[in-house]
Amino acid sequence: MRIVNSLIISIIIAALFPAILFCQVDEEDEFDRLLRDEVEVEDPVYKPVVAFGIGSFGYMGDVTDFYGGLWSSQPGYKINISTFLDRRRNYRLNFFMLYGRLTGNERSFTDPSRNLNFRSEIINFGLNFEYTFNHLLRPGRLITPFVSAGLESFQFNSKADLLDDEGNPYKYWSDGTIRNVAENSPHAHESIIVQRNYVYETDLRSANLYGMGNYPQLAFAIPVDYGIDFRISDRVNMRVGSSIHFTFTDMIDNISSGIAGIESNKRNDRFSYSYVTFHLDLFSDPETIVVERLYADVDFDYTLIEDEDGDGVFDFWDLCPNTPPGVEVDEFGCPVDSDGDGVPDYRDLEPNTRPGAFVDEHGREITHEKLAGLLGERDDAVARSDLDMLATLPAYRYDGRPLRSYDGIPQKFRSLDVDGDGFISFEELIRAIDLFFDGKLDLTAEDIYELNDFFFSQ
Repeated sequence: MRIVNSLIISIIIAALFPAILFCQVDEEDEFDRLLRDEVEVEDPVYKPVVAFGIGSFGYMGDVTDFYGGLWSSQPGYKINISTFLDRRRNYRLNFFMLYGRLTGNERSFTDPSRNLNFRSEIINFGLNFEYTFNHLLRPGRLITPFVSAGLESFQFNSKADLLDDEGNPYKYWSDGTIRNVAENSPHAHESIIVQRNYVYETDLRSANLYGMGNYPQLAFAIPVDYGIDFRISDRVNMRVGSSIHFTFTDMIDNISSGIAGIESNKRNDRFSYSYVTFHLDLFSDPETIVVERLYADVDFDYTLIEDEDGDGVFDFWDLCPNTPPGVEVDEFGCPVDSDGDGVPDYRDLEPNTRPGAFVDEHGREITHEKLAGLLGERDDAVARSDLDMLATLPAYRYDGRPLRSYDGIPQKFRSLDVDGDGFISFEELIRAIDLFFDGKLDLTAEDIYELNDFFFSQ
């Protein structure tokens, strides 16, 4: 291949390809991996990916480039829209547009017919089918190769630089100079040297220099593309690639095998495009998500997060599962009892009962006189010890729990009773679990399960 750009891209790809198999994502911390799980998204939705970039065109045809390499390269621009065809992103379909120029310059010191040049603006629209190697390579790599092939149509409009600044044809001499008079002219001694102005003023099809007539300037081609994608982030890739375009026309340079007296290579014209593009995947679903787990080895039962009475406390924790709508509840899902008399506020007709007082079912205080009167109405005698017992008997909540708890916490859990009320609250349970997973609590996993059972048995 005469185009240096394409050769450079090929060398880069060949040099970097072995590294693809060994590119790995840095290993996460062992403890973090116990509490995090990266899972694939089921049936992710892939949206079109937009790409844009720049590159250079190279021409390969009947006009042998006198300068060659980078000197003959012309700038070009590419816009690409692609969509993935499978969830593993092995295949995708690309719609692309190319715009730029092709040029060729041939200089001969022995054959005047080979002093040829042309330049053509080219606009190209096409589709190609792309294949990556995702199922063969390790996930999380930074480099991904690709190949593609497709079909495209392009339009060209070739022009030539045949006239000098005075509008006179160039005369090429065997000594390498360009003059205003032919070398075999009787007035050759009067010639002056001129320079090409590289103004491509002559439309080659309209000039009909070789009798080719009004040939079409719209043609088709098969593009073959290859390169490497570099992952910059989950949403941005940089692509370095090169494509060869095998056209179905031999008239881009206005030279064809059907022209008598001018040697051609008997093949259709071709061109290359070497480029760098940036691909932005802004709207597709992620391939994987990270799920954080509180218990790494426990299957979670989602029925535990139901809240049938709608009081904001899950049924699994709710000690009062049928709270009326709109009633304020505590952390256990039971209606709030502000004065602690065992009657919830929404039913309490005497909301500020003094501590330790006996109350009736409506939360109203029962005086000692009334209590004694009730005892006096009994048919049997009442012993003084019974009266003393009644005077010191603690009141009970309507849900059956005593207002004043006793310290029945096992010895190894007593340090978890932060407020010292002899009761492991929900907040104290959650705090203990957090300390356990932070490695700041001298308890085993079995102890945590035992603590959980004790909490619900209180």
